This record gives sequence, structure tokens and C-alpha cells, in this order.
Amino acid sequence: MSPFAASLRREWRRLRASPWDWAMVSWVPMLALGLMCWIFSAGQPYRLPIAVWNEDHSSLSRQLVRMLEATPGLELRQVVLNRGEAAEALQRMDVYGVVHIPPDLARDVKQGAGGAITLLHNAQLATASSLLQRDVRQVVGTLSAGVEMQAAAKRGSPHQVLRVQMEPIKTQLVALFNVSTNYELFLAAALVPALIHILAMTAGAWSVGRELRERTLGQWLNEGLSPDGQPTGLARVAAALLGKLLPPAVLLWGCGMAALLYLAQLRGWAVAGSMAWIGLGLAALVLLSLAAGAALAGITLSLRTALSGTGLLSAPAFAFSGVGFPLLAMTGSARGWALSMPYTHYARLQIEQWQMGAPVAQTLPVVCGLLLAALVLLALASVGLWRGLQRPDKWGGR
Repeated sequence: MSPFAASLRREWRRLRASPWDWAMVSWVPMLALGLMCWIFSAGQPYRLPIAVWNEDHSSLSRQLVRMLEATPGLELRQVVLNRGEAAEALQRMDVYGVVHIPPDLARDVKQGAGGAITLLHNAQLATASSLLQRDVRQVVGTLSAGVEMQAAAKRGSPHQVLRVQMEPIKTQLVALFNVSTNYELFLAAALVPALIHILAMTAGAWSVGRELRERTLGQWLNEGLSPDGQPTGLARVAAALLGKLLPPAVLLWGCGMAALLYLAQLRGWAVAGSMAWIGLGLAALVLLSLAAGAALAGITLSLRTALSGTGLLSAPAFAFSGVGFPLLAMTGSARGWALSMPYTHYARLQIEQWQMGAPVAQTLPVVCGLLLAALVLLALASVGLWRGLQRPDKWGGR
């Protein structure tokens, strides 16, 4: 039997014999991906709780409160009477913001002095804060425009001229991709491969490091070799490594593709480009991730060190990918670190294919780069394991 087939059969038997190892590459990823998709299934945050601190109690202020209540993105959770209650509601996080209506607002507006509506919001919660600012600004702007148009109409201004007078220069915003600004398409689709990247690196480090910890490295790499056969060479080590990594690669790639197809088919987020190309890119990312974990274990000859390195490299990959924080706005060192992470390049491929409908030729270098990096890491892992095979004193460490 070839070393590839012998290693593949051995790894499959070990996975089936160990419920926890099998869970790490089968139902646990599916459960985590299902939970992630469920979290973002709402698409957009609605009914964010706010409080109103109304010191005016006029018909104008009551109209403003009614407009706030009618806004889908806001929910008037409570009415506060003073600054202390407003601060307490924000500190307890019962509400995300407090709308303060100052005293004599209606009188100042009627006299032409104008008034100011204040939004006290928790900017620590960036997403909720930006949504609150958008909705409250829209409500106050609509109310202000209505007041101004009524006043202008009373002064005898023609109705046809009012719109031009209110907004002589308009801004036209054209959203080209993710028009609905939906977080399910924006975050869930990007977090699926990020989680698969973490799990694949962990699986690569664990599957190889376990052989070192259990002192079975020689048994694994020499399996199928006759007692009088030639010593295990580098090519045989590489073939055995590929056989070991194939089962978790297929299982994790299948979990990731199932989640992406769920978003694309059942949730209706149609792919503007090529889903097959996304699948190929994800396969390259999974292979690279497994090879990186195996390389860490093969070079360090330590399961503990390999798992630590896996966490260091894979956990912050999403934060540096440019999906959450703009890549071009990072400092030079942070951008350099981001560009060295494989997930950064895969995230670009997925966004360009899924949302932007970019031609395949534009993302071809990304797939080629991921595959080339995977081959380099597999070579490093093979060299490390071949050297480790000659040093049994390193086996058995944690």
C-alpha cells in the first residue's frame, strides 16, 4: 500500500475511534456555522431601545416623540425626567441612547431662533451608535423641514419653489454592492470562512502534533513499510502528510460550502460572480490552513507550541482582513501583517466574486497565491517531520 493510502486509512480510523476528534471536524463546525448564520439572520438591527428626556412638553415635542416611536429602527423604551435618570439608563445599558428635547423648544422655533435636539449615545457600541445617529438625524431633519415648509407657506412662498429653497443642492448616494446594507451578507458570509480558517489550522496542528505527543510518529510515517525496506524518505513523509490532512480538509471544506450555499440559495443572497470559483478559493484556504498548522507542529515538534502559534495567527485574521476595519486606513505595520495573512486575500476573493461580480481573471492571482503558499508550507512540514523522525528524544512532549 502507498504511504498516502496507508496514512489516509489510518487517519480515518483514528477519527472514527475518537469522538472528540471527529466532532472537531464534523458536527461542531456545522453547529458553530449554524449558530453564526442564525445570529445574523435578522439582517439589520431593528428596534434599538432609546429613552426620551422631554423638557418642553409642547405639541412640537410630542410630534417629535411620535415620529421617533414610528421609526422602525428605534424603540422608545422609557421616558426619563432628569439628567441623573438619563445617565443611569445609559450606564445600565437599558437603552443605547437618550434623546433630549430642551425646554422652550417650540417657543424658540416660532421666534426664529431655532432649537437643538441632543442625542446622548453610547459610542462604545459603534454599530448601535451609528444606527441611532442616522435614524435620529433623519427624524429631526424631517421634522425641521416640515416646520420650515409650513412657515414658508404661511409667508406666501409658492409650493413649487419650497423644495428648491429647502435643498438647493442634493446629494445622490448610489450603493453599488450590498444595496440593502444587510449584515447577514456583509458579516455572516465573511465570518464563515474565517471560522473554517481557525478550525483548519487547529486541526492541522492537532492531527500532526498528536502523533508526537503519543510517540507514534515513527509508527505513522513507517506504516506499510517492510522491516527490511529503505528508511523513510522525504517523499514518503510528504505523501503520508497529505493522506493525514485529506479527511479534515474534505470535512471542513464541506462544512464551509454548506454554510455559504445556505446563504446563497436558501437565504436568497445571489452570487454575482462564480460560486464555483469561491468554492475553489475556499478549498485553497482550507488546504493552506491545514498545512500551516502541520508546519507549526513539524517545525517545533511540540503540540502545545503548535496550538499556541495557531491561535496567534488565525484568531485575529478576521480583524486584520479589511472587512471590519478598512485595510487602507491601517498603519503600515498593521497593513503588512494583514497582507501576510491568507484570510485577507481569500476575503477579497469572496467579496469580489459574491457581491461585486468581478471577472475570474481578477481573482486568479489570489487562488494561485494560496495554492503556492500551501505547497511551501506542506514542504516545510514534511522537512520538519522528516527531521523529527530521526530524533525520537523529542517525541512524547506536550
